[in-house]
Amino acid sequence: MGLCLSSVSSEVHSEHNEKENTFHQNAVYCEAQSQTVIPNGAQSSIGSVYSRTGSKGLNQDSGILYQGYGAEDGVLGGVFDGHGKNGHLVSSMVRNRLPSLILSQISTAIAEAKSSSRLQHQEPHEIESGKIAQTSQAWGEACASAFRVMDKEVKLREDIDHSTSGTTAVVVIRQGEEIVIANLGDSRAVLGRVNEDGELSAVQLTTDLKPSVPSEAERIRKCQGRVLALKGEPHIQRVWLPHEDMPGLAMSRAFGDFLLKDHGIIAVPQISCHRISSEDQFVILATDGVWDVMGNNEAVAAARSALEGGKSAAKAVVDAAVAAWKRRFPSSKVDDCTVVCISL
Repeated sequence: MGLCLSSVSSEVHSEHNEKENTFHQNAVYCEAQSQTVIPNGAQSSIGSVYSRTGSKGLNQDSGILYQGYGAEDGVLGGVFDGHGKNGHLVSSMVRNRLPSLILSQISTAIAEAKSSSRLQHQEPHEIESGKIAQTSQAWGEACASAFRVMDKEVKLREDIDHSTSGTTAVVVIRQGEEIVIANLGDSRAVLGRVNEDGELSAVQLTTDLKPSVPSEAERIRKCQGRVLALKGEPHIQRVWLPHEDMPGLAMSRAFGDFLLKDHGIIAVPQISCHRISSEDQFVILATDGVWDVMGNNEAVAAARSALEGGKSAAKAVVDAAVAAWKRRFPSSKVDDCTVVCISL
């Protein structure tokens, strides 16, 4: 049993029948050129990826670090936090499939640009496909299209209970000196930056897309969804059906969760771009098992300390989060924690 990376589709998948549902590697590192996939805990010059199962049972997180994505020096990182009965299946499906969907959309954009140049009587060489593929706008549009297709593919999986199961997604793509961030749900991307004096700071690159965000709550309510907190946890806003006290989703955007798709839950990512500066050191992507107990500054400090010691930054952040769970909530169950760290 193992993993392979298809040279045709760039889709990560297990070598046996997926319907057995017995294989779920939570975090993988992919090398496009060698077409290999290394399981959890991998570390390389471009970064690291690590996932640890919490004390709630099955680990529903998935993570990926993909070297040679798009351009030869391109990188993709992503974390996916599943929820519901089949959340682990949705998160692994999205992790395995979404990178190839994004590449497919970029290929389509290049083909359309070349066709347009011919219609306008321009020479094909005047449209440089490499430059098209590397523009942040093109990658952002590719992400938006790919997320839309991905959600449709999740819905087609008859072997998955996707009515109340789903996953978050935060994906970072580096092409040259640009990074594009696509975010769905409450996982988070944070930039670690060091100034000329060597001072470390954290810059949050995404918004936690939860029902507590006013604009998200407004959209949900316009679709007759309800946003309410349970009495026992007044700090957590949840999404409910118009006339039933279910399912109580704690995020406002997700793949899957089709019971709520007519009531304001969407699979449209929030997309942003960032041009890398000399002060930018790394990007941390993590599921909320990390952010529920750690601040942004704590996470980047743990990552920097590990990098300076030649260790895995992703594992260091996960270890710090687990320690924080035990220290702050000794009687609570530790959540799954998955981290990708991309060096810039």
